[in-house]
Amino acid sequence: MSDIVIRHAEPKDVDAIRQIHAQPEVYRNTLQVPHPSESMWRERMTDRPGIKQLVACVDDIVVGHLAIDVSQRPRRSHVADFGICVDAQWHNRGVASALIRTMIDMCDNWLRVNRIELTVFADNAPAVAVYRKFGFEIEGTGKQFALRDGEYVDAYYMARVKPH
Repeated sequence: MSDIVIRHAEPKDVDAIRQIHAQPEVYRNTLQVPHPSESMWRERMTDRPGIKQLVACVDDIVVGHLAIDVSQRPRRSHVADFGICVDAQWHNRGVASALIRTMIDMCDNWLRVNRIELTVFADNAPAVAVYRKFGFEIEGTGKQFALRDGEYVDAYYMARVKPH
């Protein structure tokens, strides 16, 4: 396998990111809905305050996407949350770890972020495991957090606080 290269997302990546999010194995574990439009993703990829977007590439093919949202509220400017997805063909091959490792480095060393938050469906054991590997801890559970496949599912609130 070629190396996983992490870089900032570019406008040329919109269709690849949209296609990843369109995979049932992917959107089922996010808050996305099926059949994402290209125009929605073009809008999401425009520069917005506090948003940093990364992609993971193997041989110049986009195989993962991570968006960091640094809070613009003054009293929470030390906090970011993020969303991540990996092409179904690339699950369990280090893509999520490479994206999260890069995001943590950015937050800890470049963005003045001391706390990184996320929500993850409680039954998504592989995702919970990778977050724990990087120091994220479960801080609570949101009961019936979101609708998925016609049923309400719980989610964990997880966070990582930068070590001193």
